[in-house]
Amino acid sequence: MIRLFVGIDPPDRIKTALVSLMGNIAGARWQSYEQLHITLRFIGEVDHHSANDVVAALGSLHHPGFEVAVAGTGSFDKRGRLHTLWAGVEPEALLRTLHNKVDQSLKYIGMKPDTRQFRPHITLARLGSLTGPLHGFLETNGGLSLPPFTVDAVCLYESQLTSAGPVYAIVERYTLD
Repeated sequence: MIRLFVGIDPPDRIKTALVSLMGNIAGARWQSYEQLHITLRFIGEVDHHSANDVVAALGSLHHPGFEVAVAGTGSFDKRGRLHTLWAGVEPEALLRTLHNKVDQSLKYIGMKPDTRQFRPHITLARLGSLTGPLHGFLETNGGLSLPPFTVDAVCLYESQLTSAGPVYAIVERYTLD
């Protein structure tokens, strides 16, 4: 079985800027430089045959390139428990359209659409019950604004879960029109 997701690989200058923000929150599990990405669609575990179908389906994806910018920070919670610290990405509408096109491409090979609300972001850290307060980080970085960058490709990633955390590898890169 292979664990897959579709995302955008930000340029090095964006990753470097985000890594420079990381730290000063006790218990946060910070993402590594290599883990920074914008998830468009989590696929999950599939067999090798289905993985080949995903590769082919995404090959039919057509969408023009566009610019986005990293702006602001925030956190996600589930039932009142914080679990993710993120940097926002905008404009959300362009990313949502691309997300929907990825969903449509995968629908043709029998994958059900993603039912979770899509909120474009770059995960900075995973949080647990022992994580220290976030308010200092969010106050300092809430107005985060990085220069725009061009999204000219979508990537299919493989995610291998290890005891040290997930390791991501780009399986295929799809150039946008």
